[in-house]
Amino acid sequence: MKRIKKGLMLAASLLLLQIGSAKAFDIDTGNAAIEVIVPTIIPIALEDVSETAGDATLVLRATTLVTNAWFDATAPYHPTAVGVYSHLGRRPVAEQTNRNVNIALSHASFRVMMALAPNREQVWRDMMGTLGLDPDNNSVDTSTPEGLGNVAAQGVLVGRINDGMNTLGVADGRVFNPVPFADYTGYKPVNDAYRLRNPSRWQPDLQRKGLGLYKIQQFVTPQYALVEPYSYDNPADHFIPPPRKSNHRRWFAYKSQADEVLAASANLTEEQKLMAEFFDNKFDSLGISAAFAAQSQGLSTLEWVHLDFLVNMAAHDAGISIWHWKREYDAVRPFSAIGYIYGDEEVTAWGGPGQGTVILPASEWKAYLEEADHPEYPSASSCFCAAHAQAARLYLGSDTLGYPFEFKAGSSRIEPGFTPAADTTLVFPTWTDFEQQCGQSRVWAGVHFQSAVDESLQACGEFGNMAYDYVSSLIAGTAQLRDPAVGRPFEPKKRRHRKYH
Repeated sequence: MKRIKKGLMLAASLLLLQIGSAKAFDIDTGNAAIEVIVPTIIPIALEDVSETAGDATLVLRATTLVTNAWFDATAPYHPTAVGVYSHLGRRPVAEQTNRNVNIALSHASFRVMMALAPNREQVWRDMMGTLGLDPDNNSVDTSTPEGLGNVAAQGVLVGRINDGMNTLGVADGRVFNPVPFADYTGYKPVNDAYRLRNPSRWQPDLQRKGLGLYKIQQFVTPQYALVEPYSYDNPADHFIPPPRKSNHRRWFAYKSQADEVLAASANLTEEQKLMAEFFDNKFDSLGISAAFAAQSQGLSTLEWVHLDFLVNMAAHDAGISIWHWKREYDAVRPFSAIGYIYGDEEVTAWGGPGQGTVILPASEWKAYLEEADHPEYPSASSCFCAAHAQAARLYLGSDTLGYPFEFKAGSSRIEPGFTPAADTTLVFPTWTDFEQQCGQSRVWAGVHFQSAVDESLQACGEFGNMAYDYVSSLIAGTAQLRDPAVGRPFEPKKRRHRKYH
């Protein structure tokens, strides 16, 4: 596992170095976010938060807060923009320089990351040193870029501290669970890792973590469904129909969708494996695709800030709705359904790392990727990609992307040393291709049924639209100063999950 994690961090660093500058950072002409800040944050996030960058709710929490702070700190250097949680005035045209934008967003990054990961203080201090900035400059003078960054970061931290995510182990000022980011809603699965009591409902997987070490899944941040969105009011207003095929009493449909996953597993190609791994890593897919688009289309540092906050916020808000419906439907994952349908009967499928397609008992079948720690339906990754792509399309005014991502021979996380057989570059010519491949990769990987992908792709572009409308109002200077966020109320009671009619 350490070797895999090190490889992921190295791949992320190498790619960001390709995107950014190979020279020492120049604060007057460079982009501090792309060249220094993001490459510093990614390895820490992989180490401390999500070793595969697949735990999207936690990754999006950090990236959305940081990019929100960038936006608010740099708004005074734009002709009309205002921040989300702070309106800090307008700086004279002569001060609207790339240097000042870099200084403001760097101080904002430092303050936010110190709040989110104070145990990594030396890393954040070194980051500021690389930028040629003083981490001990605590100025709140908003006539200076340092002061703008510090004040804007504080505004964002105060603005989101009680938004329902339980960032500090409290929610709405009351202690629900003293562990940061822990669930306070009392979610409990119907099934456990050893017994499938209800074949329609989610079963936590028993996942191998090392020699003799195993982990039983827990629903990651189920309270995310209660977080206050930026761009709309209530996730329940954005209906996603129930997963009718996941009702085990609709036997033909239930078995049919499981057979589709088995067929995809049996015919898994090298490119599909790479696609699955690429989209599972939210930094490589969502994060760096935006950085690539910004640089390939010649965006200024300030324009990049606007784009990156937009796409992060679009995915963040989309996820709130997806988590609402995941909780509502609590739907079964393919591994549980396949085991329930076929038991110890033999099936043809991918046999494990380096094994290719084999015949094995259905009870021993494994998805190419480990299942994420939450119910199956709808597909979160498909939704994030759809919201991200739509927001980027609107901001950039084009569907054109052209994003390449290279896998060195044998660099696969799942099949190290085997896949790919030779250096391989995935290319995404358009944002439409990006989101479609993202969705299908979840079926190829064996972690989602097709209907979960289809419904997410159909529903989630709208979150990109709403995020774009909100960011456009911020850029135009017409948005009102936002009150501190408050999570939606939660009333502890026995959950009544909808039946899959």
